Amino acid sequence: MTELADRRLLLVHAHPDDESINNGATMAAYAAQGVHVALVTCTLGEEGEVIPPALAHLAAEHENTLGAHRADELAAAMKELGVTDHRFLGGPGRFRDSGMMGVEQNHRAGAFWSADVDEAAALLVEVIRELRPQVLVMYDPDGGYGHPDHIQAHRVAMRAADLAADAGFRPELGPAHEIAKIYWNRVPRSVGERLFAELNEHAVAGLPWAAAVLDDVPGVVDDDRITTVIDGRPQVARKAAAMRAHATQIAVEEPWFALSNDLAQPLFDTEYYELVRGPSGAAPGEREHDLFAGLPFDRPQPHSETDPETDPETDPETAPDTDSTTEER
Repeated sequence: MTELADRRLLLVHAHPDDESINNGATMAAYAAQGVHVALVTCTLGEEGEVIPPALAHLAAEHENTLGAHRADELAAAMKELGVTDHRFLGGPGRFRDSGMMGVEQNHRAGAFWSADVDEAAALLVEVIRELRPQVLVMYDPDGGYGHPDHIQAHRVAMRAADLAADAGFRPELGPAHEIAKIYWNRVPRSVGERLFAELNEHAVAGLPWAAAVLDDVPGVVDDDRITTVIDGRPQVARKAAAMRAHATQIAVEEPWFALSNDLAQPLFDTEYYELVRGPSGAAPGEREHDLFAGLPFDRPQPHSETDPETDPETDPETAPDTDSTTEER
């Protein structure tokens, strides 16, 4: 095993592009600090809808070659974020995109939604025991918005975290490792409300899309659920570039973007999380500003001169955040 960086962050996502939309600024910020940032993507996103007409032939109903193309898009996005460790769960194509909830593809052979959770989790256990991350980021139990692959990614990641810590489980996969902190992707309701108000008041007339609504954004919760704020404003250009790399799935008109539904939504430059397992590094009544806060080597995350919680240009509880929509990604 090569020597590991002292801080190690693992993210688990369902399809290529989910990582850039939800966590792009966070990933870029930590990669720039020398943190080992690792991404595990569970499917190739073969069932995604294709935005550019020139690439429509890739879609599942035509050539069915979208998965390989999206793997290339993911590699390009990771270069933009400075992330060098990105993997597909069990290898590229081990699990296939399941499509939206309730469609025939949910139960097709090899669909991620139909996979045995413990079998899929064992593949992630091997990664966890190799990298020994202190922090794991994933979706909430609803997968953010109910997509079957997102729900399954949550189930597999949570199960893998438990199994990886069990010395009696598959010792051939490596020494047991307990992940210190687990976070779910979140969006504070006040953040979404403010940014969608700005979208509707100032931007829609100049965009090629109609406006989405807050209900289209996954993971929206009341503000008191938010435990952790990552100021990604210094990295927002890299996040936007990573999103543009996923050209089959995302169209970007900063500070807005749209998926295949042609509905505009904010490109969030501050990303929010809910700590669901492990120690908080925040003082009572405050929020963390570092996913590694409270751990033994805790070090303050660099901030820009203005903090999104106090900058009047970026409303405290309304600093932008990650997102995606109810469209297939």
